[in-house]
Amino acid sequence: MTFGIVLMTIVYTFIRYAYSKEIFYISYCFMQIFSLLYIVQYSGFWDISLPFRDLFLICASLSAFVFAINFFQGKFVPIMKNYKELVFNTLLLNIVILSSFYHYMLFEYLPYTIIYGILFTSIIFNLKSSFKPTLVYVLGWSILCLLLFIFDFKSYYEQKSFMDLVLLAFAIEAILFTVSVSYKYDTLKQEKKEFENMLFQQSKLAKSGEMIANITHQFRQPLNNLSYILINLKKRFLKEGLDKEYFEKKISQANNQIEFLSKTINDFKEFYSPSKKREIFSVKEAILNVQTILQADLKKYNISLDVSYKTDENIKVFGIKNELSQVFLAILSNSKDALKNVEEPKIEIEVNSSSAEVTILISNNGPKIEENNLSKLFKPYFSTKEEGTGLGLFLCKQIIEESFNGKIEVFNNKKRVVFSLLIEKAVI
Repeated sequence: MTFGIVLMTIVYTFIRYAYSKEIFYISYCFMQIFSLLYIVQYSGFWDISLPFRDLFLICASLSAFVFAINFFQGKFVPIMKNYKELVFNTLLLNIVILSSFYHYMLFEYLPYTIIYGILFTSIIFNLKSSFKPTLVYVLGWSILCLLLFIFDFKSYYEQKSFMDLVLLAFAIEAILFTVSVSYKYDTLKQEKKEFENMLFQQSKLAKSGEMIANITHQFRQPLNNLSYILINLKKRFLKEGLDKEYFEKKISQANNQIEFLSKTINDFKEFYSPSKKREIFSVKEAILNVQTILQADLKKYNISLDVSYKTDENIKVFGIKNELSQVFLAILSNSKDALKNVEEPKIEIEVNSSSAEVTILISNNGPKIEENNLSKLFKPYFSTKEEGTGLGLFLCKQIIEESFNGKIEVFNNKKRVVFSLLIEKAVI
């Protein structure tokens, strides 16, 4: 039973390491490998010389130390501002030392005592923090040790010739770690998500100067139009020729310009909002939102943007609208940069759908992407531009895969560079 549990723990932690690349997984995996070799010799099932057993113990202890340090959370030595805190923390340290010593006397296996002692320090010196993974591990061992101490189970087991407590410790430790590491894994996922959200907002802010220039350009023409409308009204009024029909016509024109300004503000506000509300929305809304933001830049470089729908124009998807707008903005901005020195620059967006999926193809007639760079475009911090951050397309991939359960690809097609987005159609 013990062999089986430890072996499963080895496989489990190795798989976790393969996915997360966290060092505490691989160090724990090595510790359990050497522990398994140790208990093979300890059990007496196979004849292994004693020097090898000592070597296994040393390697397991070193791996246990590396694991515990990397699994550790909080401060090793708390900040002590007065004598009361010094006395209190000294008392706590004595509890850790005595508990760890008793742990070793019970189970007589150093690697697990090292882990227990270091993680107990993590908990006891950081009582105000909530470290669930470590707490589960330490609390489990502490309760077990306390019960064994109160009921003197060790002597009872030895007298009755029951299962060796050392072998029992291997099984219990593996089970406790599996429970605690599940908490740790959830914590890492949450931290990864928060980091991605931070990158998502940073990638927006990185373009804030460019966006402000776009807003300025978008506002200039409507404000000029409003100025002309007021001048015309004033002239008619001074000439006493301001009739009701002309007045209402100019008011209508002014309202149109004000509505355009209001829509522009809402588009920019919605795009920069960190909202995480998932909803059903039309793909067209997300595209129009980005068209408003990029209109000035595209006009500046004489880039034509052609949007065609090979399906219902109001085709809908489920997710976070401003995140899809962020994807469109990143791809269109990259296309714009690639088209600056191209004759008759053109970007095309084609929206298609099947019974279950929406396909969005975004292509441009700029230079082709080198074949060896195609597979790297969606990796973090990789950029083909000198001033690029390498975050835009990486975040596009994260958004499409995680927020929309979709897929994003890029390829060269004849004389065009094509980004392909595959997203699940919303069920209405």
